[in-house]
Amino acid sequence: MILHTVNKSPYRDNSFIECLRFIDEQASILLIEDGVYAAQSDTRFSLMLDQLGTAIRCYALAADTDARGLNDNLIERITLVDDLEFVELAARHQSVQSWF
Repeated sequence: MILHTVNKSPYRDNSFIECLRFIDEQASILLIEDGVYAAQSDTRFSLMLDQLGTAIRCYALAADTDARGLNDNLIERITLVDDLEFVELAARHQSVQSWF
């Protein structure tokens, strides 16, 4: 079980798309920093997230979505987490793969 963290905007970097190439059914994705733009509704990136299998859990760091004014414009499958929940996610997974 791997927690994949993506911190770059999908509009400026291919880290998000590369992450999706390697994700499997037991993995989770956590969008942080500018990576949270991938969870913004009605974009090609949010469509990619929506098309992932239902076993793959998708999270975004709430402080980062809030700082970017995205809280009212996120896709439904995103679960917002705080810093403590971020740490708990990392601890629950066997490893963390950072995409940057």
